[in-house]
Amino acid sequence: MRDWNADVYEIVQRIPRGAVATYGQIAALVSSPRAARGVGMALRHLPEGSSVPWHRVISSTGAISIENFDHPAEEQANLLMAEGITVHRGEKGYSVDLTRYLWQPASIDKGVSL
Repeated sequence: MRDWNADVYEIVQRIPRGAVATYGQIAALVSSPRAARGVGMALRHLPEGSSVPWHRVISSTGAISIENFDHPAEEQANLLMAEGITVHRGEKGYSVDLTRYLWQPASIDKGVSL
């Protein structure tokens, strides 16, 4: 039996530089469409120094909704901007235009390259 967190990490690693995905999108790709919060928890528990690009996962509204003192929203915004993604800062925090930057994989078969 595969580890659910490992499946999340595998899919997040496929998000290309300069693109983002949503928590719900990753959950659906792991075959758990109602587990968006679980994706956030899995990413929160990444080991220090992991190569998984956690910063490429944002909310379904395009908002950077991170609530983690180790990695504040500003850090996530800076990492996304370093990849060429335009990040807007408004009254409610940081956001990304999903119509422009949302990753649209054709499909994902876990364990098989796209």
